[in-house]
Amino acid sequence: MLRVFPLGGLGEIGMNCLALEQRGQVLLIDCGITFDDRGLGIDVVHPDFTALDAYRDRIAGVFITHGHEDHIGALPYLLKRYDVPVWGPRYALGLVRERLGEHEVLAHARLIETKARTRVTVGSFEVEPVRVTHSIADATALAIRTDAGLVVHTGDFKFDENPPDGEAFDEERLRELGDEGTALLFSDSTNVDSEGGSGSEQTVGDALETIVAQASSAVVVALFASNVHRLRMLGDIARRTGRRIVPLGRSILTHTRVAHDTGYLAWPSDLLFPQERVNELPRNTILGLATGTQAEGRAALARLARGEHPYLKLEPGDVVALSSRIIPGNEPEVYAVMGDLLRRGVVVRTRGTDRNIHVSGHAHRGEQRRMLELVRPKTFIPVHGTIHHLMRHGELARECGVPDVCVIENGDVVELARDADRPYLTRRERVPVGRVATFAGRPLAAQALRERAWLAESGCAFVVVSLTARGTLRAVKILTRGVVDEALDRNVIVRAERDAAAAVDEELARLAKLGGADDNAILEAARLGTRKSFYKALGFKPLTTVSVHRESP
Repeated sequence: MLRVFPLGGLGEIGMNCLALEQRGQVLLIDCGITFDDRGLGIDVVHPDFTALDAYRDRIAGVFITHGHEDHIGALPYLLKRYDVPVWGPRYALGLVRERLGEHEVLAHARLIETKARTRVTVGSFEVEPVRVTHSIADATALAIRTDAGLVVHTGDFKFDENPPDGEAFDEERLRELGDEGTALLFSDSTNVDSEGGSGSEQTVGDALETIVAQASSAVVVALFASNVHRLRMLGDIARRTGRRIVPLGRSILTHTRVAHDTGYLAWPSDLLFPQERVNELPRNTILGLATGTQAEGRAALARLARGEHPYLKLEPGDVVALSSRIIPGNEPEVYAVMGDLLRRGVVVRTRGTDRNIHVSGHAHRGEQRRMLELVRPKTFIPVHGTIHHLMRHGELARECGVPDVCVIENGDVVELARDADRPYLTRRERVPVGRVATFAGRPLAAQALRERAWLAESGCAFVVVSLTARGTLRAVKILTRGVVDEALDRNVIVRAERDAAAAVDEELARLAKLGGADDNAILEAARLGTRKSFYKALGFKPLTTVSVHRESP
């Protein structure tokens, strides 16, 4: 019997982490992060690993399908907690080394490179990577032999008939796995609402070459830095059009270095030009590569649009090509960046002006159907998507004749078993799951997050209560941040100071009758008096911190 419990990636986009358990051993497939858009200073969010504590000494390892952050980004946090080996394809491990080095856990990490069609024993599991195509080099599906039968996990995939790196989708091997008899298929649900196929990466290269060849000034292409296929094509385009590649942004530099070191990017040394010397180039020879396609404020594209990039200043007639799609929810920010570019006289090219400027790395509905028909699973669990995506993909599997489909979310437990050689799925109890927000590599407590949200929404007030040596009130002073303009609304502050003082006086009188002194009671009286005053004047209560100072006798 095989138990399945996802810790991330089911019921959401990103943070992929799936646990398979048999004979008391756990195999993890991927270990990714997601991002938080609440503006609370959160770096990344990773899965809560509490459910793995019961298997602390019995985690066989982690198997990585490919090198995107939503599949590898949480490994530093996992390896700080559990010392387990990590298997993955060469390019993914190159990126993993970068992340582990940043978190100072690389020295003790056990990273084992895998090759397509080569089986690896991981505890009681046997895992075989299978080549697929995706928007990153070295992407794999996994064929996992378990006690309950053959399990196939597609990873993130698409069917690209003409991949730029020549690493073709191994359709033949997937068909053979279907012939062998696949008990369970996990498959990528991201683009289940998009009909047809996702398109070939090569068409993007053709579209970008047309844009670059027609430009008479500097060109900047904004893209996801991890798309080595596109980086490779842009290098070829630069050579053919007489331009130099100028990496703009840390992420681009990281991926180009890792891709070069792992043999996936063979740019000659004279093709790259350092960003700090970009002004030495004639503008019609500049081909900049920028991160920040989703309008991230600190990324290169937004800084270029604001005129704040330290090395390159865009001028009228320059071209910016957004070789990307807008992730739903990011539209206002992306259009704001596009507006800033247009105000500078920059020519902006997008999927709206050039349809083939970007294709997705995730299979569309027609390709998902094709995968189901290749593998022909007896049971099916859709992965990588919101509940909407998972349910739609489940419906597609039923249409394709899969007899047993189970839609689950993070924390749900499902068992795969066999009855007279017929695999079937059964729901069981849930395991604890959650999201751990981090800042500067450390987890943020729930209370800290609540306070950050409170500060962002209502601001804060700092109250100082000064008492004489005899214990009478001398003064109350209030300083605010993010509450009011203290110069224009001084009357609000004065009234709050008066109300807080009245509350403190009343509390001091009560304490005097009791014959004691209680600073905690004074703190609470000042806090409540301040918050009530602000609520009466402004309609909200800021986060309020009080300190009491007593004069020396």
